[in-house]
Amino acid sequence: MKKTSIDVVMIHGAFCGGWVFDDFATAFRRAGHEVVCPDLPGHAASDSRTAVAGLSMADYADHVATLAGAFETPPVLLGHSLGGLVSVLAASRTTTSGVILLAPSAPWGVSGSTMEEAVSAVALYALGPFWAQAIEPDYSTFGRYAVDRLPRAKRRALYERMRPESGRAIFETLNWWLDPLMSTSVRPERIGAPILALSGERDAIHPPATVRETAKRLDATHETMSHMSHWLPGEPGCDLVAERCLAWLSEQDVRLAAE
Repeated sequence: MKKTSIDVVMIHGAFCGGWVFDDFATAFRRAGHEVVCPDLPGHAASDSRTAVAGLSMADYADHVATLAGAFETPPVLLGHSLGGLVSVLAASRTTTSGVILLAPSAPWGVSGSTMEEAVSAVALYALGPFWAQAIEPDYSTFGRYAVDRLPRAKRRALYERMRPESGRAIFETLNWWLDPLMSTSVRPERIGAPILALSGERDAIHPPATVRETAKRLDATHETMSHMSHWLPGEPGCDLVAERCLAWLSEQDVRLAAE
């Protein structure tokens, strides 16, 4: 019997875990989709605080590609922020039914469009050779830019669940022009699946203009969610983000059926 629903693998961003999608995934499950929200390597609550040190974006992408390849039917990869870029890299390594990017980090060759992005790309050098370290999350940055539309108590609760991030993965993403391995380079023709990229109108981490350029590089559809910031899977209005993703999945299913 032909399967009528699509499996969805949701990939979290930097400093986070699969818990980012605890509420967001509910709408997908109600729509009949099987949803898996894994922790990236080194990001589980049981991992040591230094477990991510030295891990690359390729390590993350290979992990997700292996997970996706184990499904009977190619799943949809849905990634937030750094997890969006991981999803794209994984999709170029395995077969997927589609890719959904929520405020994604840009791939190799796409420059930031704002001063805030430029500053973030060099600020970590104050830590020394950060690319060899496990970087602890910073509450001030997280609260000001990622979850700025959430109540203070909620911001603190989310921060308490955050994990250290691989300095190497951050270096490969934010300082791609210094990476001789071109670790985050993507060849869109190797993905072979439709891509939807959503940005938040008020997002200062990955602004709409930058996400738009990412979408162009990936030959993806780009849309901006009004009034939204960076935390698209969990800030006020995330239900509308889920609705748009589900509508897009339905549109792809109809299109593929017609073909």
